[in-house]
Amino acid sequence: MALENIRLEVMKTVEKSIDDFVDKYLVPVEDIWQPTDLLPNSQNENFMEEVTQLREESKELGYDFWVVLVADMVTEEALPTYESWLMDMEGVEQHGAAEGKANGWSKWIRHWTGEENRHGDTLNKYLYLSGRVDMKEIEKTTQYLINDGFDIGTGRDPYRNFIYTSFQELATNISHKRVGQIARKKGNKMLAKMCNIIAGDEMRHHLAYREFVKTIFEYDPSEMMIAFEDMMKKKIVMPAQFIRESGQGIGDAFENFSNAAQRLGVYTTHDYIDILQKLNDFWEIEKMTSLTDRAEKARDYLVKLPDRMTRIADRIAVPQDSHQFKWVQPNGTL
Repeated sequence: MALENIRLEVMKTVEKSIDDFVDKYLVPVEDIWQPTDLLPNSQNENFMEEVTQLREESKELGYDFWVVLVADMVTEEALPTYESWLMDMEGVEQHGAAEGKANGWSKWIRHWTGEENRHGDTLNKYLYLSGRVDMKEIEKTTQYLINDGFDIGTGRDPYRNFIYTSFQELATNISHKRVGQIARKKGNKMLAKMCNIIAGDEMRHHLAYREFVKTIFEYDPSEMMIAFEDMMKKKIVMPAQFIRESGQGIGDAFENFSNAAQRLGVYTTHDYIDILQKLNDFWEIEKMTSLTDRAEKARDYLVKLPDRMTRIADRIAVPQDSHQFKWVQPNGTL
């Protein structure tokens, strides 16, 4: 049987449990938080006082912090690209929902998208109210990121795509959580709460995607192992790898944003290695047997990779000078 056909059969098998995954890892619309729960409510009489407090608290946050928060928000706002990417996977039938033709995978992706959509909404409104950033430049960056598309080398392969989402959801959990911790230390309880709650969503999503991969390992271990190795050799980079400011080429802003995140300790090379180790442990990569010769070599590579990367990471120096972004003025705009 061709590899593509095997993948489709595995996807159909995992799909039988998709309602259970939705119930376990996603939250019904009527029960989940919404941006208005975390931001000043414009219908309240004390709205302006709350906005004033928000703007005062925002003055305590440094330059690199705003750069990271902007890039995190833009990454979340590029959600239309991510949904269309996942909807194009092999095994996903998205059309004909009214006739009962759309399958469970399209249900998962739409529900996941609905949850993720709230993150960009929340952070965008916070940035707008803060007065600390140039919203028009940020809006241009968001539109560029959507226009430029999202090619991470996974093709339509669900195995590689689920490796990416398993990794990336945990990375965004770490980034949002750390930003929230910094905000809290600076006395910004509102922003800290936003980031921590968003991080909680990302963790739930991570748990689901890593479970998808674990199930695929049960049915097609050799090809799943090879897909995992391939993704780690390509390196899993944040969706912000394609981010740019107006007047720049695709991805030109990413390195400077990444340096800011590393200086703050929001997301570092060691976090990347730690995520890889966590996935190796959860999927029990080292214990896997009954693999093809090619898959055994992939397994051995993955088992040794965290230590190899740690030795390299210890020699990497992060630039200490901040890049001047169009999104953020050196001393804010208030």
